[in-house]
Amino acid sequence: MPRHVTVAAAQLGPIQKDHTRAEVVERLVVLLQRAHSMGAELVVYPELALTTFFPRWFVEDIREADHWYERSMPNEATQPLFDEARRLGVGFCLGYALLDEQPDGSVHRWNVQTLVERDGSIVGTYKKTHIPGHEHHEPDRPFQHAERYYFEPSPDGFPVWRAFDGIVGMAICNDRRWPETYRVMGLQGVELVLIGYNTPIHYVPDPSQDILQGFHNALVMQAGAYQNGTWVVGVAKGGVEEGVDSLAQSMIVAPSGQIVAQTLTTDDEVVVARCDLDWCAKYKNTLFDFDRYRRPEVYGPITGQRGVALPE
Repeated sequence: MPRHVTVAAAQLGPIQKDHTRAEVVERLVVLLQRAHSMGAELVVYPELALTTFFPRWFVEDIREADHWYERSMPNEATQPLFDEARRLGVGFCLGYALLDEQPDGSVHRWNVQTLVERDGSIVGTYKKTHIPGHEHHEPDRPFQHAERYYFEPSPDGFPVWRAFDGIVGMAICNDRRWPETYRVMGLQGVELVLIGYNTPIHYVPDPSQDILQGFHNALVMQAGAYQNGTWVVGVAKGGVEEGVDSLAQSMIVAPSGQIVAQTLTTDDEVVVARCDLDWCAKYKNTLFDFDRYRRPEVYGPITGQRGVALPE
C-alpha cells in the first residue's frame, strides 16, 4: 500500500508579550481547522508557539520567567486544541517551553516539541539539542538571545517514532543548521522531520548574515532532506514581534531537496503538501544507501572531538 500523509505547515505571525494563552490557542485552533479543510492529517506549529519569544529579555531571577513555561501537556490552556484536533482526526506537532519539576526538587527548563497522533494520543516529546545564543545579560545588544540562560540542552539526542504511517523525527530552530541533526535521524530511517523555528533577521554577532537568513534557512533544510532521503517541514513564527523582525518562509521540502510548498506572508498562514513517504526510498536505496556507502571508520572526529583541531 502506498503511504501518503498530507502535512500542513501552520505558520504563526507575531505573538506579543500581552497576548494571552487563550488568544494564542484560539489562533492555533483556527489554523488547525483551516489545515483540515485543505486535507491535512498532520499540522506542524512553530517553536515556542504558545508565547512570545521570551529569551529576548533577561531577568536576574529566572523564576520570574516561569509563567512562560508549561508544566504539563495538555493543560487547561491547550486542552481546546487537543479536543478540536481529536474531533477532526488531525494530528499536530506543537512547540513550547516546558518546566520540568522533579520529585527530588530539581527543576529543568526545556525547549520542546510534542507530537500528537490523529487519535489525540501523544507520540513523543523532543527537547532542543543545539541551544544558541548566550548565558549572561549582554546589555549592549538591541535585544537579547539568552536561550542558553533559559533552556538546558537535551541529553537525549534525536529519537524517531513510528507515527503517521511512517518514521517521524523532530528538531527545533538552531538544530536545523547542524548536519548531525538530520544524519542521526537518517541513520534511524527517518522519513519526516518536523522543525519549528523563531529566527530574528538581525544576527547581532555578524550583521553581514542578515540578508542571507532566508537563503540559509532553505539551504540547511533542503540539504538535510536530500542527504538523508527524508521530507522536512520547517515552520516559523515570523513578523515583527515586540519590535524584533523574524524570518517567516515556512516550507515543506521533499526528499529530493525540492521545496514543494512555502508561505508567502509573515502572518498566520497554512500551506500543505501531500507527502509520499515511499519517495524517501528512492534516495535511501541509491545515492544515500548508508549501509553500502558510509565510512564510519573514518568519521571519528565527528563524535570524538568538540572544537576545531588545526593541523600543525
